[in-house]
Amino acid sequence: MATTQDFVDYVTEQVALGDRLTQKKMFGEYAFYVDGKVVAFACDNSLFVKPSAAATKLASELPMRPPYPGAKDYVVADEFLDDTDLIRRLILETAALMPEPKPKKSAPSRKSRK
Repeated sequence: MATTQDFVDYVTEQVALGDRLTQKKMFGEYAFYVDGKVVAFACDNSLFVKPSAAATKLASELPMRPPYPGAKDYVVADEFLDDTDLIRRLILETAALMPEPKPKKSAPSRKSRK
């Protein structure tokens, strides 16, 4: 089952980071980014937060499972979605531990032909 736009909107509202939190649709599911860093996925209307020291510290009691076949285990943070402060803290602390996004390679310039 693909993730619904209503679920993505709910996660975005609960995390409450404004323009800092963006999402991108991928294969019927969604990736969530904070300041350009991937921090979580929405798959089958569940929120999967990337594994990190922040997740271990703040969400050690939450279940872990892969968001899609072949993936490593992620924290399933659905239980935190009703606590805006806690889910925001988990997302922000996870983002702080993620590497900076790689710069995009620019396309080689083309010389105009006459």
